[in-house]
Amino acid sequence: MATDLQDVLQSAVDNGQTPGVVALVARGDDLEFASAGTTELGGSTPMARDTLFRIASLTKPITAALAMLLIEEGRVGHDDPIARWLPELAHPMVVRTPDAPLDDVVPAARPITVADLLTSRAGWGFPDEFSWPAVGALFEQGSQAYGLQPKHVPAPDEWVKNLSEVPLVYQPGERWLYNTCSDLLGVLLARAAETPLPELMAERIFDPLGMTDTGFGARPDQLDRFTPYYRPTADGMTQADPVHGEWDGAPAFPSGAGGLVGTIDDYLAFARTLLAGVSGRSDAPGLLSPQSVREMVTDHLTAEQRAASRRFLEGQGWGVGGAVDVAEIDPWNVVGRYGWTGGTGQTGHVIPATGTVAILLSTTAMPDPAPVPLHKAFWTYTARG
Repeated sequence: MATDLQDVLQSAVDNGQTPGVVALVARGDDLEFASAGTTELGGSTPMARDTLFRIASLTKPITAALAMLLIEEGRVGHDDPIARWLPELAHPMVVRTPDAPLDDVVPAARPITVADLLTSRAGWGFPDEFSWPAVGALFEQGSQAYGLQPKHVPAPDEWVKNLSEVPLVYQPGERWLYNTCSDLLGVLLARAAETPLPELMAERIFDPLGMTDTGFGARPDQLDRFTPYYRPTADGMTQADPVHGEWDGAPAFPSGAGGLVGTIDDYLAFARTLLAGVSGRSDAPGLLSPQSVREMVTDHLTAEQRAASRRFLEGQGWGVGGAVDVAEIDPWNVVGRYGWTGGTGQTGHVIPATGTVAILLSTTAMPDPAPVPLHKAFWTYTARG
């Protein structure tokens, strides 16, 4: 077992899991930071604390926090039908069975609500079974779970119009499905606030928390700190996206599910505000009310919904924008731990039971939803308390 964080990271680089990685574990004012490897495969520039990464699905908790802010202000309500802001989705159809053809549909039994988006139970999204026709239609329509090609996704209005032609996999509220609800939530929030999502996030989250390096795509002045990212192959790894690629600049569609780039200290600022809210500390940087943070970090799924999503949620439920540990089935599980992972190689959690923030950013993509060895080793290390 690794004796310190540096051991965890260096071991992953030495055995070829990733060219480079940074991580930190913060317990109150006690912060342990480590880095290993280089910013490029075969390169010479070492990883640093201000290295810029695609944080992919670590975007989801940030979008969730933005939603809770607008709910606190009364701009959006849990029970509001999403059609109030997304009229294109006022009359969704549902496939008769999850594996049914796209034309074998019935009307939705009830309107989709904001609460359905918050808990990823609207009926659109990715289940454990990716081969169903309605799931394939989501990929064709432009919903990206693992494609991670932001410049290939149409602008929000066109994206929603395309989505309206894709039937739901399940009835609203029936099952948890991955990814699409966070993208939908981002579009809804922008329309509700009458402000584009990048500007809205900057105004309400990034600027107040001093997250100066976080945004949708890398700015020109950041490219010297930006990394490529890689995908594992049978004989090593291949570059999936260069510095000047899909993420160098603002995309047409700012993805609330996975569109952000940022640094480890920026994400620490965000995570600490969640930890402050759930702990009720008045001396920490509060962004949301404790009630809103508790809603984010509390599991909202039924036992049946958790069991149907084990490919994504092993020993976990889902709060708002992130998973919540509900059982200690693996060495890294801590009941109440909240957070998520990014398909481009990131993972970030707050652990209320121990007052811990744990964040790891790497340059190597996850091949599928299953945890990779580096994440398992890091989570096990951070679960010690």
